[in-house]
Amino acid sequence: MGIVVETEGPVRVIAIDRSQAKNAVDPETARALFQAFLDFDADETLSVAILTGTGGAFCAGFDLKSAGSGAADGWIAELDIPAGWSDPAADPIPGPMGPSRLMLKKPVIAAIEGHAVAGGMELAAWCDLRVMAETAITGVFCRRWGVPLIDGGTVRLPRLLGQGRANDLILTGRPVAAAEAGAMGFASRVVPEGRALEQARALAWDLARFPQGCLQADHLSARMSPADLAAALRREWVSASIFAAEGRAGAARFASGRGRGGDFSSL
Repeated sequence: MGIVVETEGPVRVIAIDRSQAKNAVDPETARALFQAFLDFDADETLSVAILTGTGGAFCAGFDLKSAGSGAADGWIAELDIPAGWSDPAADPIPGPMGPSRLMLKKPVIAAIEGHAVAGGMELAAWCDLRVMAETAITGVFCRRWGVPLIDGGTVRLPRLLGQGRANDLILTGRPVAAAEAGAMGFASRVVPEGRALEQARALAWDLARFPQGCLQADHLSARMSPADLAAALRREWVSASIFAAEGRAGAARFASGRGRGGDFSSL
């Protein structure tokens, strides 16, 4: 199903397991991630989750091969946000990458090795804390294919980074190394290569030792209100849907091999 789930005491680790595709998320994996985080939030024995990827990569975004071929059309058609949707906490619905529209009561830590780009950057931004290996790379790589941010990137990046820095990343799609990601506030911790998951586990156990009622109350109060988040996510979705044809064409270009590896000259 594209993920691996492990539990150690109050900490649950959810790993995207599609290393053959740099952990790009296809519809089956998105559904599995969505359900895995719902299950985590509902389990009273668990306090903190870690989202990571196997095989030395966090996540390369949505699987553009499935988008370009039309294989993901059914999944995308299921994702429309109703006009009356106003409470992501009480009325959870999936995003294209799976959990990106959830508002959990418990914290989630991203453990990032390799690339966390496009939708993978959006998943990392959805997490509450990000532990990033010093060799990891993030960025809005989907810019080069005309694929819009539809998993909360336009909502969360300005809040994390400030509008100016978010504009820089969203508009240019440039790669951002871990040191810069730490300096701009995207990475909460920058750690040696190969130790992101280890350090995320240690951080998760630190959080789990605190009184959880107080921690969860402060965690909720520090975020956007559920109604504001719902409105912002719906605005992003509606805006992006206008350019669906452009994104589909870009996904097809990706599937054909153009624009990969940071090469903008062949777009």
